[in-house]
Amino acid sequence: ETFTMQATPRTLSSPALEAQDFHSGSSYARGAQHPPLIEQTLGAFMDGMVARHGAAEALVCVHQGLRYTYAQLQQAARQLASALLRQGLQPGDRVGIWSHNNAEWVLLQLATAEVGLVLVNINPAYRTSELEYALNKVGCKALVSMRAFKTSRYLEMVRELAPELATCPAGRLAARRLPLLRLVCWIDVAGQGDDEAGMLRFSDLFAQGDPEDAAVARIAGSLDAHDPINIQFTSGTTGFPKGAALTHRNILNNGFFIGECMKLGPGDRLCIPVPLYHCFGMVLGNLACLTHGSAIVYPSDGFDPLAVLQTVQAERCTGLHGVPTMFIAELDHPRFAEFDLSTLRTGIMAGSPCPIEIMKRVVSEMNLSQITIAYGMTETSPVSCQSSTDTPLDKRVATVGTVQPHLEVKIVDPESGECVPVGQSGELCTRGYSVMHGYWGDEAKTREAIDAEQWMHTGDLAVMDAQGYVNIVGRMKDMVIRGGENIYPREIEEFLYRHPKVQDVQVVGVPDRKYGEELCAWIIARPGATLDEDEIRTFCQGQIAHYKIPRHIVFTDAFPMTVTGKIQKFKIRDEMKQRLGLEEEKTA
Repeated sequence: ETFTMQATPRTLSSPALEAQDFHSGSSYARGAQHPPLIEQTLGAFMDGMVARHGAAEALVCVHQGLRYTYAQLQQAARQLASALLRQGLQPGDRVGIWSHNNAEWVLLQLATAEVGLVLVNINPAYRTSELEYALNKVGCKALVSMRAFKTSRYLEMVRELAPELATCPAGRLAARRLPLLRLVCWIDVAGQGDDEAGMLRFSDLFAQGDPEDAAVARIAGSLDAHDPINIQFTSGTTGFPKGAALTHRNILNNGFFIGECMKLGPGDRLCIPVPLYHCFGMVLGNLACLTHGSAIVYPSDGFDPLAVLQTVQAERCTGLHGVPTMFIAELDHPRFAEFDLSTLRTGIMAGSPCPIEIMKRVVSEMNLSQITIAYGMTETSPVSCQSSTDTPLDKRVATVGTVQPHLEVKIVDPESGECVPVGQSGELCTRGYSVMHGYWGDEAKTREAIDAEQWMHTGDLAVMDAQGYVNIVGRMKDMVIRGGENIYPREIEEFLYRHPKVQDVQVVGVPDRKYGEELCAWIIARPGATLDEDEIRTFCQGQIAHYKIPRHIVFTDAFPMTVTGKIQKFKIRDEMKQRLGLEEEKTA
């Protein structure tokens, strides 16, 4: 993881907290009920935005040297929508996008929504078996792909799955392993590079469309805001990924209210180095900008800290998004001090728990005095809680803010399902417009995640304070139980970040014969710093409870992570079990 507004976006007229409802003493909060929800499709909403801000810059793609105004972006999106229809695609058909960040990505996002096609975001880190699973799971009829990126040869992987491409006309694929896929289109630089047998160039596809095509306008007028327009795969640590289906109403409203928290407006320019295939880039980035008349700025196709710093200075960006690891890479870049970041004001740090010490440096050294923290999950479009630009710093660094407008959150006892008292931890649940349409083609899994009262169960452990601020204390699966003591790795990580020589740290539980589980810390030292286990243990002594001091301490250069910068703790745990020759204790 739509709004009846034709007029310009309105900012909240009173602080979000004042407009929240609380059940006295109970961990429940309901967001403000204003401004009203958008009840339009993305295409209809863009009509109004173009009417008001048509000449304003909408998209700057630095690495491609491309710039579009709002009017040009809409024109190009309609031309692409027309081309897709002329390839035989019809509303409801699924179109996959397998690419890092570029102008073609956002054009496809807008074009598919314009004519009711369902955009399927495919992780650029996927390999052949995962691609095969994703395309077949949701029945993609078309795939738009990058040719290659670094060592990833995307088109070679597609050919491995569909050797029939070698002999079929473009757009007429009939592949044994990908039975529903008809069209494969590759993102090219017009007029450059050799043709690809059986595939269509993006530039040639685009040229087939007509921005004034009457079919585009006719279909656009027939769509409903409750129609699914996007499928995002959730990276489950067990089993196959599930495809969360999201509607116009889900993601358009979420983008709008995210932008409200950042106080975005037509003068803002948001640097987006996070991947578009993920909600962070597509909703917190693209849609937050497009609902406020702001400019989208892509510094590069894949994350590059130097490109981010150069782009913020050259494009005078006012906002910057990132996961904590990205901000760390920017802050610790050897050339960091060379760049003028004085135009920065706001942005979002999200994607994984935000270390307090990093947050403080981002505010003081990057000028991001109004940076916000957002919390959510793909299934909720994604954001359900967010801090705002004027949330006090102590609350901004220690919580994920308060519930978003038109949403409810509650914290429940995982056993009884009852709401827990304020200050007590339990599972965070959310309800409202943002909850997904469902998992594509998986009724049973949808029912497991969304209960009969329409609450989405997040699987995250959280605590709510008396003012409605929510603090995420861990995953229900992440909690470490050592000799009967419940330990949240996040707490230990926050403490270790205070060590002046620690750049980054991840804490996991590993099996232990005596205590059931023991803590293990993986630490990346600051550049040029030397650290040893004794120094870390001495730092902890007398500062945190003895059982919270990690038993195993490992120094490393990098953590295993997904392409979005999410740390894969299960891989750290698996490697430690191997290194230490440990096995899970059998439980009855």
